[in-house]
Amino acid sequence: MTEMNGGTDVHVTVAHSADLDTATLTAARALLYDVFDDMTEDDWEHALGGMHALVHENGQLIGHASVVQRRLLHGGRALRCGYVEGVGVRADRRGRGHGAALMDALERVVRGGYDLGALGASDTAAAFYAARGWRLWRGRAWALTPAGIRRTEDEDGFLYVLPSAAVPLDLDADLTCDWRDGDVW
Repeated sequence: MTEMNGGTDVHVTVAHSADLDTATLTAARALLYDVFDDMTEDDWEHALGGMHALVHENGQLIGHASVVQRRLLHGGRALRCGYVEGVGVRADRRGRGHGAALMDALERVVRGGYDLGALGASDTAAAFYAARGWRLWRGRAWALTPAGIRRTEDEDGFLYVLPSAAVPLDLDADLTCDWRDGDVW
């Protein structure tokens, strides 16, 4: 998608990690480290291996988000989840609809390829996701770790899901994520 807005060329692209060149991945990583004070190498790794939405303005990367496949356990089922990672827009370009454009692209991927979408939202981003139809998970959060299933109570109240009509969800029940290094959610 390309838009001309007051002489500004804004372009949103969607591509798999494998199809992005080193320069683009390096720019995306640098952008996220600039956007998030607490960004870690594990966080960057979590954003790889799936589909990336990228916003370029006049040829410069100003926004990034990705969706990667994970498995979530809910109601006795292992659900194929499109987990959203690394959503960030350069500070001087916020409030112009770029975050919405990123999410439009990723939500299309989630709806077309997964049983549900999920993400961990900061306090400042929660209203943005809720307005887009993401629902707060009210149940308890868990992780399937190498040592067994463990509670991740710090995530309670921060997890949001994008339900599909095909898979019924009980937003008050337990939700368990698969294991990964760093923050499991």
